[in-house]
Amino acid sequence: MICNQCPRKCNTDRESTLGFCKSPQHFRVSRAALHFWEEPCISGTNGSGAIFFAGCSLRCAFCQNWEISHMRKGLPVDIDRLRDIFDELADQGAHNINLVNPTHFVPFIQKAFKRYQKRIPVVYNTHGYDSLDALHRMDGIVDVYLPDLKYTYSLPARRYSSAPNYFEVAKVAIDEMFRQVGPVQYDENGLLKKGVIIRHLVLPGQTDSAKDVIDYVADHFEKGSVLFSLMSQYIPCGEVTRYPEINRRLTQEEYDEVAQYLMDSPIDNGFMQEL
Repeated sequence: MICNQCPRKCNTDRESTLGFCKSPQHFRVSRAALHFWEEPCISGTNGSGAIFFAGCSLRCAFCQNWEISHMRKGLPVDIDRLRDIFDELADQGAHNINLVNPTHFVPFIQKAFKRYQKRIPVVYNTHGYDSLDALHRMDGIVDVYLPDLKYTYSLPARRYSSAPNYFEVAKVAIDEMFRQVGPVQYDENGLLKKGVIIRHLVLPGQTDSAKDVIDYVADHFEKGSVLFSLMSQYIPCGEVTRYPEINRRLTQEEYDEVAQYLMDSPIDNGFMQEL
């Protein structure tokens, strides 16, 4: 397969060589299990059926899943086995099938769903750097989109993720996600059955950037139509020793500043982590 699946457009034949994501053509799955640490409307009481795909098309320097995204640790899985994993997670009581970092495997995930009778909602859990082509393939399959909105500024996007056009790509991608699934909808148990949750991880020294993300979401989406999740879980890992300005933990003062800004914003539907 000549791969131009993500916005990097590597034009790489993944049967014989590797592109930016360093992933072969066929799936590698790092973990498939019930996951209890997503937002409450995703994890619920039984857990989300999370499938972590190895490799990544963004490969942030501070990634907390380094062994999965950069080292690509995992096992090869074919399309039929992936379909069986969907059923196994549903049988365990998962509230949804949670595709974690699926971007670089979208054509093959689409094929797996063509062989699967969907029983529970499907969550597309992504870094936000997604092409419209990939998202169009998932139209009608995905019920809940869970994108990051990591940056609005090009300098940190270039420095930490080698993606200076991150915001231009992500805002178009998130608009397409919203077009597909519409405003948030809950089931009778308060679990999300349709909609978009936009996540933002606050980075050390990047409080202005975080506020800009909040402003964008508040201005761009009708109040209450999407959920916003402010995340404080940053820890220095990955390759951050190369970037001394983020080679430290987020301070309480930094997070409180952004959290207060969010509370003062028009956004009133979402989540905040404690530091």
